[in-house]
Amino acid sequence: MGSKKKNLLNLVFLLSVFFLTIWAVFREEDLNLVFSYVKTADPLFLLAGVVCVVTFILGESVIICYLLRVLGYRVRAARCYLYSFIGFFFSCITPSATGGQPAQIYYMKKDKIPVPESTLVLMIVTITYKMVLVVLGILVLLFHPSRVMHYLEPVMFWMYLGLALNVFCVIFMMILVFHPKLAKWIMVKGLKLLEHLHLLRKKGKRLKKLEASMDDYHAAGEFYWKHKPVVIRAFLITVVQRLLLFFVTWLTYKAFGLSEENLVTIICLQGMISLAVDMLPLPGGMGISEKLFLSIFAPIFGPSLLLPAMIVSRGISYYSQLTISAVMTVAANFIIGKNASKEESSNDLNSGGNTT
Repeated sequence: MGSKKKNLLNLVFLLSVFFLTIWAVFREEDLNLVFSYVKTADPLFLLAGVVCVVTFILGESVIICYLLRVLGYRVRAARCYLYSFIGFFFSCITPSATGGQPAQIYYMKKDKIPVPESTLVLMIVTITYKMVLVVLGILVLLFHPSRVMHYLEPVMFWMYLGLALNVFCVIFMMILVFHPKLAKWIMVKGLKLLEHLHLLRKKGKRLKKLEASMDDYHAAGEFYWKHKPVVIRAFLITVVQRLLLFFVTWLTYKAFGLSEENLVTIICLQGMISLAVDMLPLPGGMGISEKLFLSIFAPIFGPSLLLPAMIVSRGISYYSQLTISAVMTVAANFIIGKNASKEESSNDLNSGGNTT
């Protein structure tokens, strides 16, 4: 019952943010004029953008499959594709993408992959995923490319905020992984402080769950030390995966017949937008992503093409990702659930046959 209530609240929040975003973006615009410009975009570039999005999603499945096989599970690649679509769908519709991994763990458990192993794999995926963003942000701010910084100037507050939040998140996760005792001390002290301030009720179960989660992080730390080349390969795959999604904005730029700005600048700008919104409690960075795009890319697309370009870029990178992932999640629900039911029925028959 609690899960249904939480899902309903997430849906209400998602729709509220969506309609507020639509209202904020289009309230003073001539929609007929805007969509007349959208129709001028070259469909071949748009199709290439959708291919990039699908490849981006499947990129995670490559890492999941690779890590599971390292752990000794002979999992099929097609199954890992479904795990990735499920993860991205729930990440798209929940604040700060918090719903993706729990959903993946649930479906992986249906496929007889133990929770500790699935948690370990997804933990490594999360750390590398966020680390790529942090590395990009640090490189941009460290080397200070003049063209990129010029375009970022109106939104530097959001860039620094996004970088700070992601750096804090990565550092905290690394402490959890490599210094589990220190992490446990911090978490226990923090929990007791919240209980002392009456922000949380005292529950013995909560402390036990916290201690159990520390074991997962300890396992991740051991995996990092024992399989360094594996983690490096996962990081490099994640770099390619991330760049594919940023490449959608370049394809949008080309779709409108523009050619003055270079590929690296546009990819860096889109990467910095992703960095800025990644940790904000908004599903898919909805609202703030549109605002930052309109602020940063105004000089690049010009007044007439700016809004159409934002519609196309976000439509491909987020809304097509959401739609495709939703369809595949529905399919996964039948495929994985059906197979799990068959196995359970088979086990019941076998056990029944043994008792007679």
